[in-house]
Amino acid sequence: MRRALSFLTAAALAAAALLSAGPPAAAADADLARNGGFEAGLDGWSCSAGSGAAVTAPVHGGSSALRATPAGQDHARCAQTVTVKPDSTYTLAAWVQGAYVYLGASGTGTTDVSAWTQSPGAWKQLTTTFRTGPATNSVTVYTHGWYGQPAHFTDDVTVVGPDPGRPQPPAAPTGLTATATSAASVALSWTAVPGATSYTVHRDGAAPLPVVGASATVTGLAASTTYTFRVSAANAAGQSPPSAPASATTPAGGGDPGGPGLPAHALVGYLHTSFANGSGYVRMADVPASWDVVNLAFGEPTSVTSGDIRFQLCPATECPNVESPAEFKAAVKAKQAAGKKVLISIGGQNGQVQLATPAARDTFVSSVARIIDEYGLDGLDIDFEGHSLSLATGDTDFRAPTTPVVVNLIAALKTLKARYGPDFVLTMAPETFFVQMGYQFYGSGPWGGQDPRAGAYLPVIHALRDDLTLLHVQDYNSGPIMGLDNQYHSMGGADFHIAMTDMLLTGFPVAGNTARVFPPLRPEQVAIGLPATTNAGNGHTPPAEVNKALDCLTKKTGCGTYQTHGTWPALRGLMTWSINWDRFGSWEFSRNFDAYFGG
Repeated sequence: MRRALSFLTAAALAAAALLSAGPPAAAADADLARNGGFEAGLDGWSCSAGSGAAVTAPVHGGSSALRATPAGQDHARCAQTVTVKPDSTYTLAAWVQGAYVYLGASGTGTTDVSAWTQSPGAWKQLTTTFRTGPATNSVTVYTHGWYGQPAHFTDDVTVVGPDPGRPQPPAAPTGLTATATSAASVALSWTAVPGATSYTVHRDGAAPLPVVGASATVTGLAASTTYTFRVSAANAAGQSPPSAPASATTPAGGGDPGGPGLPAHALVGYLHTSFANGSGYVRMADVPASWDVVNLAFGEPTSVTSGDIRFQLCPATECPNVESPAEFKAAVKAKQAAGKKVLISIGGQNGQVQLATPAARDTFVSSVARIIDEYGLDGLDIDFEGHSLSLATGDTDFRAPTTPVVVNLIAALKTLKARYGPDFVLTMAPETFFVQMGYQFYGSGPWGGQDPRAGAYLPVIHALRDDLTLLHVQDYNSGPIMGLDNQYHSMGGADFHIAMTDMLLTGFPVAGNTARVFPPLRPEQVAIGLPATTNAGNGHTPPAEVNKALDCLTKKTGCGTYQTHGTWPALRGLMTWSINWDRFGSWEFSRNFDAYFGG
């Protein structure tokens, strides 16, 4: 360290002139630094290893400054990228306080520069100039301290020179019209704005709705209600003022009884609430507005056969950023106020649930109701996997099941539905083995010997089809499954989702018995289940293949070799495991959904 300080002392003498103020700015010059006074916190800045923070004292100008603290081998570097004009001269300046504080610019395309101050004490101004190369459109400006030194402060950073010609935000949209298309939806359209790359629909009391084109359909509305809308346009430079308002009144009607309060096309995601795993913990308040249904993973039983379901937030030892129960409940209410549904999901890979007795059935009902009531939830998701459901020998007709774990589950779910009324949201997430495999095999078969879990969800789905809000079969972690074309289909591409979904929307003879046909579900009841990333599960499907499957099922285009038995534009949407893994994957899954369905 002594040798380093001696070197720095010598360098300081050589660079002393740089501590004086730079040349005055030309009339056409502009300050290109963003948030150089840190009045907006660290907006526009990135600091290494979380070393930087905006503070209110000491400051040089305004009400905030940057405090950055070196630690270990990190010298607390904070930087931002600035758009510049090629082949131009710029003056970089900042006020600093502390010992061995650096100010510099890199990526100039010519000679990168820096200035620094050795002695602590009062605020000092650092100034240097640089010239951009003929092909340079951006540079990185930075400040940092030195190893082993205490915190330093930086304020009033400026980058003065020729303005590269920043784009301007678009004008406010015009021609907004609003037309009620049902008791639960309103169609909007407006004149496209030159230079706009996206739009946002605003409605009082609701979360903003981002869209790409100059139209949108707002769903999940109440009947016989007047709604007022405005639209703003945006591009890389910012957002326009809102348009003039337009109003529409929804007619009286039943809304959407098959999906209470859901949009026409819904995005469903599981939120790792009681654990973290490799994807990290996501607080409820941080779940993006793209998600229409949030399934809390998971409620689990005290034992496989008890029926006693418990739910708790992830322990802080595993999830350091976990919120308090009060914060979590408040975030749930905020999601609901924005029109979202929050459900408790029961089961999962590790939560085996077998309601083998009436006592377990009743305990299941009371314990699930306690969770729903405590957290103010909208309903229940059944994610029974593994050996939770299997059919007893001789139970061969899905229309009249006799196996206790199946009969008791059906009764428990009907009880909960009756308890909470028509707005209770009930969803299921079985694996393909428990549903589509039933086309070939059902239970242990008429002579025994088969896997008794094959098709074991079919009696539950069938008995509850009038109460079921959504079925999103897990089209992943699956072996090859035979489709209605009597060919095997493998996961990972559009073909698998097309064939598996076609079976649900067309119906099929169970175990090949044409006298026992599982009837089709309504398209509003069906969503396709996929893993959000390759880390989330086997069978990840790239976005282009997801869109190909949606095109085939909703438009009957691009179906490939498989021919569907219908076209279902009302297909409800997509489900994914999970919201956490989607964040891990930079929100690729949800962004693709939003782009496909227009917001």
